[in-house]
Amino acid sequence: VKIFSGINAINIRFNSMDSSIKSATSDKIKANQSRIEKDSMGSLEIPIDALYGAQTQRAINNFTVSDLTLPENFIRALLSIKQSAACTNVKLALIPQDVGEAISIAANKLLATPDLMSHFPVDVFQTGSGTSTNMNANEVLCKLANQMAGLSCEVSPNDHVNFDQSSNDVIPSCIHVSAAIAIDQQLLPALVSTVEIIKHKAKSLYGICKTGRTHLMDAMPIRMDQMLGGWAAQLSQKILVLQHLQPSLTQLAIGGTAVGTGINTHPKFAQIVCDDLSEKTGLAFRPNPNYFAAIGSQDIAVNVSGALKTIAVALMKISNDLRWMNSGPLAGLGEIAPPALQPGSSIMPGKVNPVVPESVAMAAAQVIGNDVAISIGRQSGNFELNVMLPMIAHNLLSSIDLMSNSLIMLAEKAIQGFSINQANLDKALDKNPILVTALNPIIGYAKAANIAKRAYKESRPIVDVAQQMTDISRDELLILLKPLTLTKGGL
Repeated sequence: VKIFSGINAINIRFNSMDSSIKSATSDKIKANQSRIEKDSMGSLEIPIDALYGAQTQRAINNFTVSDLTLPENFIRALLSIKQSAACTNVKLALIPQDVGEAISIAANKLLATPDLMSHFPVDVFQTGSGTSTNMNANEVLCKLANQMAGLSCEVSPNDHVNFDQSSNDVIPSCIHVSAAIAIDQQLLPALVSTVEIIKHKAKSLYGICKTGRTHLMDAMPIRMDQMLGGWAAQLSQKILVLQHLQPSLTQLAIGGTAVGTGINTHPKFAQIVCDDLSEKTGLAFRPNPNYFAAIGSQDIAVNVSGALKTIAVALMKISNDLRWMNSGPLAGLGEIAPPALQPGSSIMPGKVNPVVPESVAMAAAQVIGNDVAISIGRQSGNFELNVMLPMIAHNLLSSIDLMSNSLIMLAEKAIQGFSINQANLDKALDKNPILVTALNPIIGYAKAANIAKRAYKESRPIVDVAQQMTDISRDELLILLKPLTLTKGGL
């Protein structure tokens, strides 16, 4: 992480910080021990060892909707933005150097704290701008920074940590930064790995034919590698979509402040912050060319959520294909057998269920639900500010996590190790009357239909019926109706 050149000297004044962080994360606040802090609305009682201040405590008291907080990767992105802002404000001589360095060191210490999230307890369902979470970060960084000895002035959460910023540009920026990092480091690698596993599995199954199905009814044969190739292509398309969206995600609202006009912000602030974030993350962040769009709407989040939804529906399709092929094994299709991971029933001994595809299908359903909520949240861009930012952030990052984890789990625990039940595949193929489609160019559709109907009725192999009802020799029929040949298309 990029820090100032004089930080090593300042670190020696910061020895008490680690113990302060640990004391603030005790399992239970000691009974009847509190402190009084003031903000613009008056005095408030706060747990004595909490690192946050009055505004965070007001949010804790006010917002009691759920036990959900903003995800850790969002908070980490927020702290990184605060650190970059402090670095920038020192470079621009807007805050004292020792104050900016203290804020930066405090951010580093927090980012290295295992129980980081204990300092960020504000409910997701809070003020729609995310002001409570922004101030939570400002207060925690301020508290830690002020523990340094010899500062030229007392660090202020508003006048120093939040200098050149507003919740209205910080929180939208944080949505973009956290999502861009999560896609780059989690989702895209998971997609690439899953596609490679599917392709490798497809290659190992080349030449194995199965009955194709349309409308869940028997259709022309398809090779297993062709079916899996379709899955791989679906997911490969999603990689291209996400790569196309990443440049939009790396455009940040930072610098727009309250309403997009950039009030109280140095004209070079936004670019320097973006440069610093780019150096930290390896992603090319830059100021959004239109702050009014960046703050008043969440169109990019909706686009990304839509891409996540398409991954979800692709995984739903793949999961259901696996479940159908595994069905039975006696009274269903029984074409494949996935790895047996756990007992399938608490009452039926020996039952093994396709638990991983079921888990992935549920995760996919949740992502589709998250997308609906994000779409509704986007509609709440009233005039100069969207006021459902925390929910959008939570759902977007949750969807990225769900899809990243689901992809890896499905690939490694369901696709990679499933085995083929060749006897069931062959049995269905031998009696599949739809194979007669291959004779259409020779005998015509009407006669082929009569052959198929008779084969259905008498439950006989199509080659036997076709031999009786046409002048084509059996040897030629065996060639014409060979399932592997029929998977290659053409006349």
